[in-house]
Amino acid sequence: MAKSKKAANPKKLSDPKYYLNRELSWLEFNNRVLHEAMDARTPLLERLKFLAIFCSNLDEFFMVRVAGLRQQVEAKVSTTSSDGRTPQQQLEEISFVLRPVVVQQHQHFEKKLRPELASHGIHLLDYIDLTDKQRKYLDNYYEEQVFPVITPLAVDPSHPFPYISNLSLNLAVVVKNPETEEEFFARIKVPKVLPRFLPLPPELAVEKNGKPSIWTGVPLEQAIAHNLESLFPGMNIQEYYTFRITRDADLALEEDEADDLLLAIEQELRKRRAGGNPVRIELQSHTPNEVRTRLLEVLDLSENDVYEINGLLGLRDLMYFLSLPVPELKDPPWKPVVPSNLQRIKETTFSPNMQPIDEGKDFFSLIREGDLLVHHPYESFSASVVRFITNAAQDADVLAIKMTLYRTSGDSPIVNALIKAAENGKQVSVLVELKARFDEENNIYWARRLESVGVHVVYGLVGLKTHSKIVMVVRQEQERIRRYVHIGTGNYNPKTARIYTDVGLLSCREDLGADVTDVFNFLTGYSRQKAYRKLLVAPVNMRERFLMLINREIKNVQNGNSGRIVAKVNSLVDPQIIESLYEASRAGVQIDLIVRGICCLRPGLKEVSENIRVISIIGRFLEHSRIFYFYNNGEEEIFIGSADWMPRNLDRRVEVITPIQEEDIAKDIQEILGIMLADNRQAWELQSNGSYIQRKPHEDSSEAGSQKTLMQIALNKSTNVSNLINSKKNSLYLVDLT
Repeated sequence: MAKSKKAANPKKLSDPKYYLNRELSWLEFNNRVLHEAMDARTPLLERLKFLAIFCSNLDEFFMVRVAGLRQQVEAKVSTTSSDGRTPQQQLEEISFVLRPVVVQQHQHFEKKLRPELASHGIHLLDYIDLTDKQRKYLDNYYEEQVFPVITPLAVDPSHPFPYISNLSLNLAVVVKNPETEEEFFARIKVPKVLPRFLPLPPELAVEKNGKPSIWTGVPLEQAIAHNLESLFPGMNIQEYYTFRITRDADLALEEDEADDLLLAIEQELRKRRAGGNPVRIELQSHTPNEVRTRLLEVLDLSENDVYEINGLLGLRDLMYFLSLPVPELKDPPWKPVVPSNLQRIKETTFSPNMQPIDEGKDFFSLIREGDLLVHHPYESFSASVVRFITNAAQDADVLAIKMTLYRTSGDSPIVNALIKAAENGKQVSVLVELKARFDEENNIYWARRLESVGVHVVYGLVGLKTHSKIVMVVRQEQERIRRYVHIGTGNYNPKTARIYTDVGLLSCREDLGADVTDVFNFLTGYSRQKAYRKLLVAPVNMRERFLMLINREIKNVQNGNSGRIVAKVNSLVDPQIIESLYEASRAGVQIDLIVRGICCLRPGLKEVSENIRVISIIGRFLEHSRIFYFYNNGEEEIFIGSADWMPRNLDRRVEVITPIQEEDIAKDIQEILGIMLADNRQAWELQSNGSYIQRKPHEDSSEAGSQKTLMQIALNKSTNVSNLINSKKNSLYLVDLT
């Protein structure tokens, strides 16, 4: 390890030149997503999926981040970002960086993926290339299924320009009256209630070498465009062009003035459905100036807001093809394993009076034996977290269940278990975060359903989002009350638990139970709790504790010892944390950061961040866990929880991070981090200029993707195979990635 060193010339570590721009860093992240769509090692339909994710990510980026910057420009906000850019400069830089990438995305689909799909029997055709029989079939389908749904909207003095909804696909149509030679403009919305891609029946599918295709069809908008005569009888169709707009979709909520938070958010959701101001328009590249100018005028957009597309618009809809039954074109299926320690639990059924019929090892006795770590999606969310909550709902000795819900799925087994618990007479309290972006409507539904059966529902705190992932079960056991807790890094959502990587701790430690109780009192009552026994809680003590932990590593190095920090987060933006990490690097602390998305820290700067390395891992699963490791002179401390290193997480959200106190679990987490730091397949290394370079195996080594390795380890552990990837646990401070 590097020893402490003192720079000859002290540097002002808050200087903007030491920081990367948040928005440009996010674009770099989305470029890494796009790379997966272009990497031949990725199965074909998975490449299509990544292309759709890239497009969907970009939509949200414009709806939230670009929209926010535009609002700052309009409000004449002069404040600069941590890297010194004004809002206007950021908008200009985003446009400059993004345009060639959007062109690259569409070229790759049209010239690479579309032909390759055809070579595997998936034929996404253009309408003009159809045979007469195929056209006849689609024309009949159009007349029966599409025509009744469409509403052409004229634009003239008696028909104002129609409202264009957010992310809708539209046709701009120019028609001419053959008698007067007068031209008119009309807009047709491609209905979202119909499939974006229309399949042809097997007998009309494209055949190759005598074999019928897996799928043959055309985009819906092309079927509409080639049947425009039915919508404008007696008129001559001059031309048509597809376009798509993006609107500001962030909620403008004045919480302090809201008497009822639920009603206030419902009102804002109605405004969102109506849509905010347009922030982007995507146009076919050959759209003539007359049509282009007209659209920009009515939408109050400028040329800087135009993105020309050569090909299909709205590629997020390509996710449709992931449902095709072609496993050879997808990642091998992965079924999360039941952790070996949870395999000891016997299924317990309950009699009408809630007494267990099958006397087996129950979940709670297993937790009493020691803390349990679960790692999703490698290990089953249903067999661990869901089972923990459903068992609690049915157990006659459970008195109360308390939990936070930030995002959950439709028909959630967790929500159903909470309802069952309330019906069984248990005290159930749930904080449903109504301000979870783009999940507000779903959360309102669940909140009302829970309330209807007697669950105590809290809607969140004014000025704060509750992002913590905590559950507490209160159980009567003989002469005492015992509290069982789950503290995790991911949402209580069984669907995303299959594709997001997260870790969670199940424990009945007294100090954790007491701390979680205090957190719930803070969330539901008027508690002003300022100190916690073990937990790091934002916005109360988390920032202070993280800075203390980093400073402790600095002091250890200054005292002649070793210093080591490893952190895995989704985003690293907070200037104070970054400055503290710079101080640690200057002191000689060795720092490895695994940052999936935005990273505003510049690694590798001379006399600033020479001892900091940053990687990002992009793979079939979305890296979502937050893990923090501090060497602490060999008395290692490890933490997991819900918070990233961003100002919003540390200052404007309720977040919970827990220490890992059992040695075996600490070593398991060290192993996870060590495997990720050794990744040479899915890992990208951040350069000091903000660009990323994907790692490749050395000539004498094989490819080692961390997600694939962790799947294999989970399988081995589940089947009680003791010979894992390595014969001993990785020790982080000995891992050499140079």
